[in-house]
Amino acid sequence: MVHLVIIRKATMKIIDLKTFVVGTPPPHFGGRYWIFVKLVTDTGIEGVGEVYSVPFHPDVVVKMIEDVFQRYVHGRDPSAIEKMWRIIYSSGFTQRPDTSVMGILSGLEIACWDIVGKDANRPVHQLMGGKVHEKLRSYTYLYPKPGDKTDVYMDPDLAAQRALEYADLGFTAVKFDPVGPYTAFDGRQISFEAIDRSEQFCRKIREAVGHRVDLLFGTHGQMTPSSAIRLAKRLEQFEPLWLEEPTPPEMPEEMALVARATSIPVATGERLATKYEFSRVLRNQSAAILQMAIGRVGGLLEAKKIAAMAEAHYVQIAPHLYCGPIEAAANIQLGLCSPNFLIQESIETFDGFHAEILKKPIQWQEGFILPLTEPGIGVELNEEIALANPYTGDQLHLEMHPEPVI
Repeated sequence: MVHLVIIRKATMKIIDLKTFVVGTPPPHFGGRYWIFVKLVTDTGIEGVGEVYSVPFHPDVVVKMIEDVFQRYVHGRDPSAIEKMWRIIYSSGFTQRPDTSVMGILSGLEIACWDIVGKDANRPVHQLMGGKVHEKLRSYTYLYPKPGDKTDVYMDPDLAAQRALEYADLGFTAVKFDPVGPYTAFDGRQISFEAIDRSEQFCRKIREAVGHRVDLLFGTHGQMTPSSAIRLAKRLEQFEPLWLEEPTPPEMPEEMALVARATSIPVATGERLATKYEFSRVLRNQSAAILQMAIGRVGGLLEAKKIAAMAEAHYVQIAPHLYCGPIEAAANIQLGLCSPNFLIQESIETFDGFHAEILKKPIQWQEGFILPLTEPGIGVELNEEIALANPYTGDQLHLEMHPEPVI
């Protein structure tokens, strides 16, 4: 007689949390600091995630992360992501897109996916539909360099020179924002000087790079709809790939006025959270390109849902990234498995501190990010480097100008 012995695998549980608040060295590309989380399971598998731009000092954010972890994550199965998401999303009888809660949830959710992928010995993109793209097209901001005699954000000639340098490196798209400061009092009618400077930026960069490189006109919600339309009319001749967040994010119905009035595709989403806020963008036809920040929007699964919603509207995704390489890895996993992926923001070529803080850096080659093939989100945090670079400042990750701009 043959006796069958069935061995049931015990459910893995999360038993510990560790946080890292990392100060970035000058020139602080990717923000003044990054907040990473690490979840530890009773099987010894660990997962890392990144919390993006919660509007409190990181010392406070760490306490918030610890509170959410103790209430809703400790002792739970890391694969029960959908249930965990709903419980944290509804924490304290909120059940709405609170960017602070969603930023914390995003970091914890990414770490759970990292664990699940490692447990299955598969990269996350294989667990979310499989690889669609063999590599991911990327773009970078025009960043300053040591020795610059003027400000690349305000000098169109230097911006054109920098764009050409990036083109020669292999980039096929660059982003720049010459409109001026973003303030707590936006949107506003931007000045004629700002409009004229914006036109000069587009003209000189286009003359420098020809059509080798797409122009990504980045704004940060500085304008009213009428001001954005006025600007767009001046820029259409240069055929930018997009006009980014032309109006503040809270009223996509007003951004839709801009989208209907210009031939330039509108892009938006870095300050939005959850499928619910993105559904308003899609319903109002406010944008042709969605720029979710995975460390804020609700994590990988929520970003995948938003990408699927966008796909049904023939809207593409270009995930936002002004943070550290853990969120970058999550973005890459999403891009690889999303049919409507357009382009991925990168911090130059992910060299410098973005490479140093990982055990193995993200690979960039001739304008493209190469797939991450290791199990989980595909990168490992160098904890020694993280601990050796604590954030000691009092400013937030990003801050808006506190006075009106005339």
